[in-house]
Amino acid sequence: MAISMRQRLMDATLSGMLRQTKALNGYQVFPARTPMRDGVTLLGDHFAPDVAAPKGTILIRTPYGRGFPTSALNGRFYAARGYHVLLQSVRGTFGSGGTFRAMAQETDDGADTVAWLREQPWFDGRLATLGASYLGWTQWTLLQDPPPELRTAVILVGPHDFREAVFGTGAFTLNDFLGWSDQIVHQEDGNLRRVVSMLTAPRRLRPALGALPLSEGSDLILNGRAPWYREWISHPDGTDPWWQPYRAGSALARVDVPVLLISGWQDLFVDQSLQQYEALRARGVDVALTVGPWTHFQLGTRGAATLTRETLPWLEQHMANGPAARTSPVRVYRTGESKWHELAAWPPPSVPEVFQLHPDRTLTLGSVPATNGTVSFIYNPADPTPAVGGRTLTGDPGVKDNRTLESRPDVVTFTTDALPTAVDVIGSPTVELSISVDQPHADVFVRLCDVDERGHSRNFADALCRLDPSIEPGEAQRLSLALDPCFHRLPAGHRLRLQVSGGAFPRFARNLGTPGTPAEGRTLRSCVHTIHCAGSRLVLPVAAPH
Repeated sequence: MAISMRQRLMDATLSGMLRQTKALNGYQVFPARTPMRDGVTLLGDHFAPDVAAPKGTILIRTPYGRGFPTSALNGRFYAARGYHVLLQSVRGTFGSGGTFRAMAQETDDGADTVAWLREQPWFDGRLATLGASYLGWTQWTLLQDPPPELRTAVILVGPHDFREAVFGTGAFTLNDFLGWSDQIVHQEDGNLRRVVSMLTAPRRLRPALGALPLSEGSDLILNGRAPWYREWISHPDGTDPWWQPYRAGSALARVDVPVLLISGWQDLFVDQSLQQYEALRARGVDVALTVGPWTHFQLGTRGAATLTRETLPWLEQHMANGPAARTSPVRVYRTGESKWHELAAWPPPSVPEVFQLHPDRTLTLGSVPATNGTVSFIYNPADPTPAVGGRTLTGDPGVKDNRTLESRPDVVTFTTDALPTAVDVIGSPTVELSISVDQPHADVFVRLCDVDERGHSRNFADALCRLDPSIEPGEAQRLSLALDPCFHRLPAGHRLRLQVSGGAFPRFARNLGTPGTPAEGRTLRSCVHTIHCAGSRLVLPVAAPH
């Protein structure tokens, strides 16, 4: 199907919004039907450039449909610059045959799609993969056995281990994956109903988030249309072989083509993006990394122009023998300074700076002697400590003012004096916490905030940990909690604050204080947390002196 004048105008507008030159060529769009080994057929759109010498083929596999904005940003944009693009709906979505089983079905279907591409007369043996989030996951599943035709992969905010995303803290990532499942359930309901569903999701989800057990709560809104959700909450054990289809980490040891990774400091999967970078770099793979100030969805809005400026030259270099795409392998945005930096590697050199916790709620450099004493708080799962911002997919993610949260009695804070000079935090801070609880089932949530001269307390890194229930109540536990990776400047005059609480609901499923899986737990029990200050400290990786 040839493109219309209206579509040409829309393409030109998109190019301007992305700060790119106008289309280089025309293109046509054809339906694509791709057979799988079990007889199922997947539907797709083939965007074919009208050029004598195409630059290769970009494969994009998605569960979210083939309409706007995916068709414009990924299909039409690259076809208008000389690439064949196959935009394919994964199994069980938007007309593709079979049943959608979230995350667990992509390995074989991706391999079968590449086998089909080899038979197409327009495929010249040069293949790239591209996409964000779930579209990044489909790439990692394919890279477990990389096809020989693969020239490069562009993976944006894409996890390689879905089990870690769901249960990596020990607590179920509740709001994100209930919200995502609800989105999938309604995404083919029609335009108006889909929009209504998105707008009403926070209100509709609230009863399910608070219901016990979680399995019954989810049935209130999913109505059996997302069976994977109940399966997830019924398998909390990370050693359970049931999770094998949800893990594609073997790709990190097998892929050897150039890989471009793009993420955001407040993205749900930034920890995995940095793990991917570190693993590939350690093997000598040509890997580049860009991390901006974005949340998951901001990558496609605030970050769209940057994303395109990073991706298009990378494809030109590795698919079409174009010039070098980058002047440095790592490009990262320093929050608190609002400035991009180009680096030879991540993380750059740093030195540990130790801060001690004190019973008077102060946080001091390690040169100040530790003070004996404790600080206690009560976590009540009937009134769980709420989540504020952070690396989430749903809700109100990102950097927020935490002052209201910090005024709660179930949140304790430790704060430095005003900093005499700027402090640059680089990498993953560590909180070494000596803590005891009065019953075995409990969580600990820690967060770092940048407190400005007006008292606004803004988060930049956090972590949650589910405590080991085999440890006797009242016995002090030594925890070492690695917080989110970050690249943040604490300006002179600001203060550094450490929060400690017993949860962040509904970002993470609350610890009920009683045994049982998330799918079964019903009974609530409060817990007293006691922080032993003398054995607790914050280790901050800060920029090494030049």
